Amino acid sequence: MTRQFGALLRQLRRRAGMTQEQLAERSGIAVRTIRRLETGEPTDPRIGTVTRLADALDLAPDERRKLLAEFGEIPSPDGIDHSGSAAAVGDPASVVDPVPGPAAHGAPSASADALAEAADQLAQAVARRWQWEEEQRRIHDPFPLPIRWRTAPTRLTDHWDNIHRMPPGATASPLNLTGELDEIANRFRLIPSGRLVVLGSGGSGKTVLTLRFVLDYLRTRTSTDPVPVIFHLGSWNPASTEFRDWLTGQLLRDYPGLLASAPGRSTLAAALVETGRILPVLDGFDEIADGLRRTALEALNRTSLPLVVTSRPDEYDQAVQETDVLTWAAGIELTPLTPTDLINYLPRTARRIARGDEPGATGTVWDPVLNELRNPGSRAGANLAAALNTPLMVGLARTVYSDTPGQNPTDLLDTTRFPTRKALEDHLLGRFVPTVYRTQPPQQPGPGRHGPFRTWDPERVQHWLGYLAQHLDRLDTRDLAWWQLGSTLRDSSRILIAVVVSTLATVFCDWLVYLPQYIIRYGVSQGLRAGLVEGLVIGPVAGLAAGLVYGLTIRYSRVTFEPFRVQIRGLGGRTRTPLRRTYTTRFAAGLLGGLVFGLGFGPAGTVIRGLLYGFPPERAVMIETTLNNMLAYGLVFGLATGLGFVLVTAMEAPMNIRFAANPTSLLTANRTTVLRQILLLVPIGTLVIAFGGRLVIDLLHGVLGLPVIWDLPDALLLGTVAGLSLACFYAFVFTAWGQWVILSRIWLPFTGRLPWTITAFLDDAYHRGILRQAGAVYQFRHARLQDHLSHTYRNHNPPTTPRTPSAIPASSPPDRPAGPNPIPATPDQT
Repeated sequence: MTRQFGALLRQLRRRAGMTQEQLAERSGIAVRTIRRLETGEPTDPRIGTVTRLADALDLAPDERRKLLAEFGEIPSPDGIDHSGSAAAVGDPASVVDPVPGPAAHGAPSASADALAEAADQLAQAVARRWQWEEEQRRIHDPFPLPIRWRTAPTRLTDHWDNIHRMPPGATASPLNLTGELDEIANRFRLIPSGRLVVLGSGGSGKTVLTLRFVLDYLRTRTSTDPVPVIFHLGSWNPASTEFRDWLTGQLLRDYPGLLASAPGRSTLAAALVETGRILPVLDGFDEIADGLRRTALEALNRTSLPLVVTSRPDEYDQAVQETDVLTWAAGIELTPLTPTDLINYLPRTARRIARGDEPGATGTVWDPVLNELRNPGSRAGANLAAALNTPLMVGLARTVYSDTPGQNPTDLLDTTRFPTRKALEDHLLGRFVPTVYRTQPPQQPGPGRHGPFRTWDPERVQHWLGYLAQHLDRLDTRDLAWWQLGSTLRDSSRILIAVVVSTLATVFCDWLVYLPQYIIRYGVSQGLRAGLVEGLVIGPVAGLAAGLVYGLTIRYSRVTFEPFRVQIRGLGGRTRTPLRRTYTTRFAAGLLGGLVFGLGFGPAGTVIRGLLYGFPPERAVMIETTLNNMLAYGLVFGLATGLGFVLVTAMEAPMNIRFAANPTSLLTANRTTVLRQILLLVPIGTLVIAFGGRLVIDLLHGVLGLPVIWDLPDALLLGTVAGLSLACFYAFVFTAWGQWVILSRIWLPFTGRLPWTITAFLDDAYHRGILRQAGAVYQFRHARLQDHLSHTYRNHNPPTTPRTPSAIPASSPPDRPAGPNPIPATPDQT
C-alpha cells in the first residue's frame, strides 16, 4: 500500500459527500479501520477491504483501478506508478483521467505481473474448454443456426447516459446493438460501461451466445483486458453469499490451480476477481431461486464489475419491477427463428433420398414438412413453425428425424396427435432420449472420454436420467456434481452407511494385524478367539464414533465435502491458504476425532478383557481403569490424528493454473490425492501413536501419578491398526471421493437408482448430447429436458420428501484409530 492511498481514499470519500461514519455504514467496515487507512497509520488491510470501499463509493472502473493501484495490487490505469504525483491526491478529475508522466518507480509491481500472468494462463484454459465444448455441441454442423437479436425494451435497460458513463448534465445517443451470432463480442465492445443483459425465451440460444461471446472475445483479448468466464447463476444464493465470494468459489471449482497464493495473502482466484481481471458472463439469471432474483439484482448493482447477464424476459422483468434495472446495462433480446431459417437449415442436416416424381431427382425427408411451412394457410405448418422457433427444438427435431434412419418427420404434421405447439414440444422432448440410445454415436476422443460407447437399455436409461433430474430438483440446481450425488439421501441413511463402512474397515484392519500375532503367541484356538472377539467389539465402537462425528458434521456443521483442489507433492509445496488457519483447523479436527474415539476405546478394552478373562470383582478399580484408559487413548489418538493431518497439509501444493477441471478429470485428480494421503497417513499414524504415545503416557504419569504400561512392540502393532483404520475412515467417510465411492458407486446402484458404471454412463450421456459440461459439473442439455425427465420420473415413482442437502468438510475430518490389544501386554493402565 503506497503512502498516497489514504489521501486518495479521503479525496474520493469527500467527493462522494460521505463522512467516515457514513462510509463505514455503507461498506460494513469499521470506522476505526477507515480512519487508520486515511491517516496512514500502520495497518495491513486485505484487498477485499479496499474493494468493499470502492463499491460503497460507487467508483467508476478507472477510479477503482487507480485506488487498487495505490493499494499495490495492480498498475494504475495508464500503466504508470503515480505514487507521490499530484494526480493521486489532487483534483477529482485527475483521478478519472490521469495525465501521463514519467514513472516514479518504473515498471508495474511484481504482484501485478504475477496476476497478469495468471490471467493469461486462465484465458488459455477457458479458450480450450469452450472450444472443445462448442465442437461437442455440433454448433457448426453444418452451420450455426441463425441467432439474431434486437435492442431490448427501454424499461429493461438503463438510461443511455448511464450506459455511456456520462458526467452529470451530459447526454449520449443510443447505440445500435442489433446483430447476429458472430457479432456479439464486437457489439459488447461498443458498450462503454461493459454491461449487457441478454434476454431470450427458453431454448432461444442464450447459452450458445455466451459460449460464442467468450471465444470471440478471447480471440481479440489484449493483456489488459479481463478474462471472460461463464458462471451459471442457478447455484448462487445472493441472500447468503456475497457476489464476489461466489465468483471466487466457482473459479476455484472449475480451475483448481487458482487456489495458489496471490499477493496480499489471498488466492489467485480472489485476487483476479477483486482486481477486475475477470469478466463474469452470468448465464441463467432466471434460474436463481424464486424470491431471490430481486436480491440478486440488488447485489449486482452494488458492484461495478463489467457483466454479461442472460435471462428469460419474464423473470428479469419481474425482478426489475421489484427493484430497478441492472445499473449501466444495455440490453438485447433474441428473436425467434423464422420458417425461412428452418427451410434453409433442416434439409442440410439430413441425407439425400431419391424422389419418385422424376428420375434422378433427390430430396430429403423434410421436404413434405417444409412444403407445409411454406403454406401460409396450413394449421400444421403454423403449429410446427411456432414449435421450432428456437434452436433447442430445432436441435431435438434434427436428432430425432435427421440423424436417425427410418424416422419420418411428417408425423409432426398430424394435428390430431399434436394440436398445439406444446404438444409438439413435449413429443420432441419425449422422443429425444430413446432416440439417442437406439443409435450408436461416432467414437469421439477428447476431454472426459471414458472408454468406448456402450449399449444401454433405453428404459433403464430413462429411469436413471429421471432420478438424476429429480436429484437436481431436490437440490434446486442445474449443476450435476459427482460429489453431491448421494447428498439427497436421508441423513439417517448416510449416517448408517458411514457407521457400517467404518465398522467393517476397523474389523478388517484389526484382524489383518492382530490375528496372525495372536495365533503365533497363544496358539490357534486361543489366538482366534482373542482376535475375533477384539475385532467384533472394537469395530462397532469405532463405527459408532465415526458415525457420531459424521452425523454432527452433516446435520449441524453443514460443511460440504467438496473435491480437493490441491495435489500431494512433498514438503515445501506452496500452500494455498493462510498456514496458521489451515493447520489449526485440521489439527483441531484430528484432535476432536481422536478424543471421541478414545472415549469409546477405553470401555471397549474393558469389555474385551472381561469377555476373554472375566470381569474383576472390584468394580471401583475397573471403573477407574476404564476412565484412565479413556483419557489416555483419547489424547494419544487425538494428538496423533491432528499431527498426521498437519504433516499431510504441509505436503499439499496447488494444481497447475492451466488445469481446467471437467467432471472426470476432477474425479481422477481427487482419487489420486486421496490415495496419496492414505499412503502418508498410515505410516505417520503408526509412528506417532507408537512413539508419541510414550510421551503422552509419561506426561500423564508425571502429572496424574498414574502407573502406566506402554510396551513399544505392542504399541507399534496398535499404531499400525490405528493408522490403517484412520486412513480408511478418512478416505471413505470424510472425503468427497470416498462419499462418491460408497454412495454413488455402491449404494445407489445397489438400490437400483443408478447404474453400476456411473462414470461411464455420465460420460456416455455427455457424448450423446443428453448432458453438457459446465466446468467441473454436468448439466442437462437444457432446463426443459431436465424438467421433462424429472416430471416423467415422478409420474412413475412415489414422491419423496425434498430435503436440504448436507455438506462436506473442506478441512480434514476426524479419523479413527483401531482397537487395542486386550492381552495383558497391551499398553494399559493398572
